[in-house]
Parts: sequence; C-alpha cells; structure tokens
Amino acid sequence: MTEQINSPQPDHKTESQKRSILHPHVLLSTWFGAGLLPKAPGTWGSLAALPFGWIVTYYGGYLSLALATLLVFFIGWWSSARYVEIFNKEDPGEVVIDEVAGQWIVLLAAPLDPVAYAGAFFLFRLFDILKPWPVSFADENIKGGLGIMVDDVLAGIYGVVILALILEFF
Repeated sequence: MTEQINSPQPDHKTESQKRSILHPHVLLSTWFGAGLLPKAPGTWGSLAALPFGWIVTYYGGYLSLALATLLVFFIGWWSSARYVEIFNKEDPGEVVIDEVAGQWIVLLAAPLDPVAYAGAFFLFRLFDILKPWPVSFADENIKGGLGIMVDDVLAGIYGVVILALILEFF
C-alpha cells in the first residue's frame, strides 16, 4: 500500500493535451504562443518580448525591467526544464522564454525609443544566431532548462554592452 501511494502516477494526457497552449509549461515556455508561430520561433519570441519590455520600463523603470528579467530567467529555467521533460526534446525551438530574458537584457541599455528598440532587437538576434564564445560553449555544454536559458542570457550580455557603447558614442 505504501508503494502505491509513493509511486508516480502515469501521465494519461494525450500529446495534444500536453501541447495545449493552456498548459502552464507550454504557455510560459512559448511566451504565450509566440514560439508556436511558423518559421523562426526565436525571432518571434524576441519580437514578442519588446512590447512587454517597453511596458515594464515605461511604468516601472529600468530597475523593474532588470527585476522582471531575473524573474523571467528563473521562471524560464523551471518551465523549459519541465517542457523538455514532458516532450523529451533537448532544446525545442518553440521554447522562446529564453529569448525574452536575453532580449530584455539588451533593452536595459535602450531608451524608450522605437529606433533604439529596433537596434536592441537586431543586436540580440545577431548574437543569439552567431553564438560567439562563451554563448556557443553554453549552448553546446549546458543542458536542460538552465542550458536553454543561459546561452540567450550571454547573447543578451553581448548585445547590451554593444548597444550601450553605440549609444554612448553616437
């Protein structure tokens, strides 16, 4: 009887039920479905991060954006780890909460200006795609939910430094 109570319950949900946008891990990991859009899910995730970043910064300032980024990092670590576990995929493209965290890091240097936001978007996507070291190292060597998040955070750090330098000198 004790074994029966402590043994994990089998997951009887169908694949479509697990993948439903209403499932918490899917909703968060795909950033409210942005990662489920066709073609280039990382780009969609980065684009979907921009209005949220603008709103947080407008109403709460850059400290609020920094705290929101930290919160999204930890939520993303948790939700993407669970997503990987549920769907048995190593780094699913539709998981884009990592792009949100990375994009928001770059926005920490951007004034509330559409041109600056476009530059922040471009820089983040550039470093997320090119994956210079240590982004590539993290992408190849850190697995699970943490691995999904860390490479985009590192790409965001590259982007925020370059954007800050551009804004400082131009």
